[in-house]
Amino acid sequence: MEQILYELNEEQRRAVQTIDGPLLILAGAGTGKTKTITTRLAYLIDLGVDPASILTLTFTNKAAKEMRDRAFALIGDHLPSQPLLCTFHKFGLLFLRRYIHKLGRDRNFVIIDTDDKKRIIKSFKTDLPLSVVATEISRYKNSLISPEEAVASAKLENFKEISRLYLEYQNYLSENNLVDFDDLLILTYRILEGDPDIALSVSREYNFIMVDEYQDTNDIQNRLLMKLCSSHDNICVVGDDDQSIYGWRGANINNILYFHEHFSNAKIIRLEKNYRSTRKILEAANRLIEHNRNRLGKHLEAVREEGADIEVLASRDEQEEAARIAEKIGRLIDRGEDPAKIAVLFRINALSRSIEEALTKARIPFQLVGAIRFYERAEIKDIISYLRIISNPRDEFSLKRVINRPKRGVGKVTYERLHSLALHEGIGIMELLLKLPEEEIVRVVGRKSGRSLKGFAYAIDLLHQKSLQGDLENFIDEFERLIGLREYYSHLPDGMERVLNIDEFYGLFRDHMREQRGSTLEEFLAEISLQSDQDQLDGKRVSIMSVHASKGLEFKHLFVIGMEEGFFPLTGDGCDIEEERRLGYVAITRAMDRLTLSYVRKRFYRGRRSSLEKSRFLGEAGLCKGSIKIERKSLFKKGDLVKHKLFGIGRVIGISRAGKEFKLSINFGGTVREILASFVERI
Repeated sequence: MEQILYELNEEQRRAVQTIDGPLLILAGAGTGKTKTITTRLAYLIDLGVDPASILTLTFTNKAAKEMRDRAFALIGDHLPSQPLLCTFHKFGLLFLRRYIHKLGRDRNFVIIDTDDKKRIIKSFKTDLPLSVVATEISRYKNSLISPEEAVASAKLENFKEISRLYLEYQNYLSENNLVDFDDLLILTYRILEGDPDIALSVSREYNFIMVDEYQDTNDIQNRLLMKLCSSHDNICVVGDDDQSIYGWRGANINNILYFHEHFSNAKIIRLEKNYRSTRKILEAANRLIEHNRNRLGKHLEAVREEGADIEVLASRDEQEEAARIAEKIGRLIDRGEDPAKIAVLFRINALSRSIEEALTKARIPFQLVGAIRFYERAEIKDIISYLRIISNPRDEFSLKRVINRPKRGVGKVTYERLHSLALHEGIGIMELLLKLPEEEIVRVVGRKSGRSLKGFAYAIDLLHQKSLQGDLENFIDEFERLIGLREYYSHLPDGMERVLNIDEFYGLFRDHMREQRGSTLEEFLAEISLQSDQDQLDGKRVSIMSVHASKGLEFKHLFVIGMEEGFFPLTGDGCDIEEERRLGYVAITRAMDRLTLSYVRKRFYRGRRSSLEKSRFLGEAGLCKGSIKIERKSLFKKGDLVKHKLFGIGRVIGISRAGKEFKLSINFGGTVREILASFVERI
């Protein structure tokens, strides 16, 4: 162990040897976080601490396995007992197997996944999108709002429907002894909250607790940790407030910022020696993140050499940007660089299209990490299916995909009825819908479905006739007006991302028709079908991914595209500029040797080719001249549940400025009120 400690730097060693009381290890990017926490685990065991009394919580099974393997490599795996290294959800599962009977439930419960959850909700007969209902139920649960409370407070029709489904769903889970992923944490917390003796017993069982990626914990996870420390305060959390980038999925940066308030007399040890990046890359990262006010503060120090200058690449548009980057990557590979050590990052998934196409054209092997290729995304496949039906109304393969998207009350049974009737008549389904009077369609499929199907058929026929007239530059506007896919997808939980993808496709369509006058719908569909099939090339591949997906990774040569206002940072109501800046910091600190930050003067923005400003982050990082925009940050975002002392619980549906303050539009059970942010608290 002395030799192992000798290999650590001074701050790492101090973090490993500080074992009593609450400890926050503030570990910057590339500073040896995993090495430190695994060595600390080994050090505790080497001191004679019973391994079974050590609990280490992570966010992924992969991270837990890596820690276990690295710790055992240091001390060996022949131990009298084993430490528990697992995810929060795995801990909840183990806990509920022991104590769920306290809630009157059987220990032999079954865990359901997200698909199971949606199938159960679907069985209750609702026209609301299943993803929306599932997300709202999850939000209620994580806000510790019971189904009964949700039903009592709901006033708007949609919320009444969701709260009804929540009640039915939870009753179904209880009756069938099922548990969903949210329950693994929430039921665990309810038992610990309701039975102090159990909380004390479990706390005594785990005398030393360690938590990885603490900046990504949500409110429930932090409450669980406080319960687990009922009998002691030996908790060590490792994280980086500057890499807190998951606020949109519930992570609460205040957990790490106010750790010292949750756990009194906490020590903070900063790991600031960076072993990954060159000095010039770290200087840019430090300058950028220093513009954030809501942070604990640290300054990364390069162990490596000064390195090459960061390149800022300015291009005319996304085609030129992608072509230039593909050329640079090609030259790197030609001179022997490993493609697996090269990556292209983007803030918004819609930006992947141009780089996918450029790399495909240059025959450079690539992999899209943690995302779906542009043309394979559900919303894009929907648009393409619609365009195929418009081009060829007898294309029933495409029709089957989208006949109920947006919702028209057409399930499997209804579709089979239409198909059988069309076969009997010897015509296609679209022709059948146009030929039959509305009352006849209603007789076959029901009133609600019949009316919407007749309108659907008229819309497709109108668009088909328009497509035959030529001059399709404005065709897509009429398409969206009649079909409303953008509107449909905007209401889904990940609607913002999907709408940006739709806008990218609409912009692509408009550009194609503008640049190739006289081009037909068939020619456009043929062209994109060729672009969407990447040759399956052997060998190592260049990675292209979102900044979120890149967290924890590193690359020798890194390109970040889309460095424009509105794209990176993402701007608009509810956007958190400090979280956007943390994303910028994460992106920069993925680079080891060479970093290129790229922006364009024009790009598709909300479906139109627009002139754009280069990102404020380039100026803040000291890489180019430009006005630095400092905006006050709102602590709230759309969708947050909040509490007002008079009006009770409501959901934020809009955010705007009111002088130096922020004004929130809040739906209090059907009544929308405008209230200053300082008068409510987030639940």
